[in-house]
Amino acid sequence: MKNRKKITNVAFAAIVAALYVVLTYIAAAMGLASNPVQIRFSEALTILPIFTPAAIPGLVVGCLLANILTGCALWDIVFGTLATLIGAIGTYLLRKHSILALIPPIISNTLIIPPVLMYVYGFEGTYWYFTLTVFLGEIISCGILGYFLQKGLKSRNLFINK
Repeated sequence: MKNRKKITNVAFAAIVAALYVVLTYIAAAMGLASNPVQIRFSEALTILPIFTPAAIPGLVVGCLLANILTGCALWDIVFGTLATLIGAIGTYLLRKHSILALIPPIISNTLIIPPVLMYVYGFEGTYWYFTLTVFLGEIISCGILGYFLQKGLKSRNLFINK
């Protein structure tokens, strides 16, 4: 039985990673994934650690692969993946407080990504401008889309490790 649970968790993490990559590609095709204003549909998946810790490695691997495959710079790959890891762990730690659990990925990306946009990509603007643009994008992706995903999954009782 223990092996079955491990296999289920690995499979779930792989599905989350694949979904993250696909949703990032869709956002990238629309020009929304890698600019000062980023609305990555994949960031809505950062709510999944509420339901299972198996989502954490899935999100991290998905972010890493999505950043590599969409041609992000090395430091964006490193720090973007770190922001996703911190946000996913924070969401898991706040899993008993469904609204508060939306906040960690918003905060981690808002604090980590603006310097990447400024210093790695050389976008014109101030730190506070990029903080605002990343924050707004994360509110849309994690806050609004993540909230609806969370409500949809809870209402259908679709989650692992009850």
